[in-house]
Amino acid sequence: MRIDSRTVITGALLSGAILIYIVSLVSWRQGALFLVGIGAGLILYHAAFGFTSAWRDMISKGRGAGLRAQMIMLAVTAIIFLPLLADGQLWGMELRGSVRPLSVSVIVGAFLFGVGMQLGGGCASGTLFTAGGGNMRMVITLVAFIVGSALGAYHLPAWQAAPGFGPVSLLDQFGFGSALVISLVLFASVWLGSAFVERRRHGALEKNATCFAAGSWLRGPWPLVVGAIGLAGVNIATLTLAGRPWGVTSGFALWGSKAGAALGFDVVAWPYWQGPTASAALEASVFSDITSVMNFGIILGALMAAGFAGRFAPIWRVPWGSLLAAIAGGLLLGYGARIAYGCNIGAYFSGISSSSLHGWLWFVAALVGNGLGAKLRPAFRLSN
Repeated sequence: MRIDSRTVITGALLSGAILIYIVSLVSWRQGALFLVGIGAGLILYHAAFGFTSAWRDMISKGRGAGLRAQMIMLAVTAIIFLPLLADGQLWGMELRGSVRPLSVSVIVGAFLFGVGMQLGGGCASGTLFTAGGGNMRMVITLVAFIVGSALGAYHLPAWQAAPGFGPVSLLDQFGFGSALVISLVLFASVWLGSAFVERRRHGALEKNATCFAAGSWLRGPWPLVVGAIGLAGVNIATLTLAGRPWGVTSGFALWGSKAGAALGFDVVAWPYWQGPTASAALEASVFSDITSVMNFGIILGALMAAGFAGRFAPIWRVPWGSLLAAIAGGLLLGYGARIAYGCNIGAYFSGISSSSLHGWLWFVAALVGNGLGAKLRPAFRLSN
C-alpha cells in the first residue's frame, strides 16, 4: 500500500502544534512525555500489540504467542524498574512504583474489565491506538470507556471500603535481588505454561517473525517481540520522566468528570476529587495531566502509523450487535479499571513491573473475565 501522505501530515501538524503548546504551558518534560505517547501509538499500531486478542487467542485457540510476548515485555521492564525503584530517586526526582492494595475491588474490577475487553474489542491502550488508527467502533468503545471511568470514580469510595489487605511489594518485602528473581521466575512460569498448552493442543508453537521484513519498519507489521521491547521502553521512559510508571485510565476518569461538570453535575463534591492533587487536576487544563497528554500522543501516533501503512480508512457503519457490545464493553472497561486501581497498563503492566502483588491478582481476575467475555461475544455476533 502507498503511504497516505494527507493523514501523516495531518497527524504531524497536530502533534507539532500540541507539543509547542504543552512545552509553553507546562514544561519540556511534559512535552517529552507527549512524544513518548506518540511513540507508544506507533509501536502499538505497527506491532498490533493487543492484550485483548492475545488473551482471547490463549483462551479460545490455545495460541500463546501474544501472552509470551507480554512476559518478555514485563521481564525487560522489571529488570530496569526494580533497581531504579530500590534507589528511590533519579537525578533528584523521587521515583515510585505502581503498588496498590489487594482487595475485593481489584478482583471485581479486573474481572469486569476482562469481560469488557472482549465485548469492547480492546483494552485501555488498545482502544486508544485502534481509535486513533481510524476504527469507528473503537471510538464508540472509547466514549463509553470514558463514561464508565467517571462512574467508577464516583463509586470508588464505596469500593475502597470493601474487604482487602494493604499493598504488598516484593521489592519492599525481599529487597531488589530477591524481588527480581521471584518476578523473573513468575514470568518464565507463565511463558512455559502457555507454551505447554499450545504444544499440547497444536503439536508445536506457532512461528512468529522475530525481525523486520523489508520496509516493514515504516509500514508494519512489526514482530511481536519488537513491540514488547518497544512498550517496555515506553514504560521505562515514563518512569524516568514522570517519576511513576505508565498509566492510561486515570485520564479517562478526568475527561469524563470534566464533561460531567460541564453538564451540571457536582463533580467537585465527589470524594474522588477531594484531595489537593486531585482537585487541582480537575481544575487545570487536561494538557497539565501526564496521563492525558500521553493518551493524546497514543491517538496521534496511531493516526500517523495508519497513514504510513496506508490503512487509515474509517468505516462509519457499525452493525447493531457490534455497537451494543462496544457500548457495554466500554462501560465495563471504564468502571472496572477505576475500582481495580488501573487497567492492563496501570495495574497489570506497571503493577507487576513494580513487583506489586496486586498486579498479579489483577491479571488472574482479568483473565477469568476474558474467558466469560469470549463466551459472550457470539451473542453480539462477534467472532472469536
